[in-house]
Amino acid sequence: MADRGVVDGRGGRNAAPGVSLRSGPGRGRRIDHRQGRVQRTPGTRKVIPTKDIEVCGGPYEETLIQVGPDKSVQNAVVYLADIAKGKAWPADAKKPEIDNKKCKFEPSIQVIRVGGLDVVNSDPMLHNTHGYYGKRTVFNLALPNQGQRIPVELPRPGEVRIDCDAHGWMEAFIYVADNPYYAVTGADGKFTISDVPAGTYKLVAYQPFTGPNEQTVTVAAGKSSDLNIELKKGASQVQGGSGAK
Repeated sequence: MADRGVVDGRGGRNAAPGVSLRSGPGRGRRIDHRQGRVQRTPGTRKVIPTKDIEVCGGPYEETLIQVGPDKSVQNAVVYLADIAKGKAWPADAKKPEIDNKKCKFEPSIQVIRVGGLDVVNSDPMLHNTHGYYGKRTVFNLALPNQGQRIPVELPRPGEVRIDCDAHGWMEAFIYVADNPYYAVTGADGKFTISDVPAGTYKLVAYQPFTGPNEQTVTVAAGKSSDLNIELKKGASQVQGGSGAK
């Protein structure tokens, strides 16, 4: 198209097959990506429930990094850091929650804005849901009753790791965002971040078992760019920047 341009970028031999950033005129700028490649075979862990077997079930293999046939990564968080202005937060259709369900957390990975979260117990026995910013406890809740729901506040951006003190194999991650420019990759590794103001930004791709991977990206009105993103094992803790409120 006459109103679009393309820049092709290539990384090293382990780079992703290609990531497209688009900034369309008229209807607002937008970023469309195909998420990158993991450098190693996705690991698994064997989970052996040791209590409440009638609810938790028997042993199973859990995939830590979900990778498709073309090396695209599912459930990676992608966001723009340090963006000072732009679109408003969308109206929340439902308050975010994390549910203790059959001795797993649902969802296991999610992104929410700074603010409230409901912790839910759908199981007929005690869960003790414990959330951390790094090593610091942000909430520690006993939920002995099925159907119990307790609201908590996540007051600042960054990674929150969640586990259950009663069932040690349970684990989940929440990325708390301070701006609305984020997405979680789908089963095909794709995601969309819409209405991005023209400019140069730090793009962060993050998966709990690889840590954050940063790249600079420039979005120009009416232009498109191509770049490569690869997920490499790194630090597991992410801190957000000051973003649009």
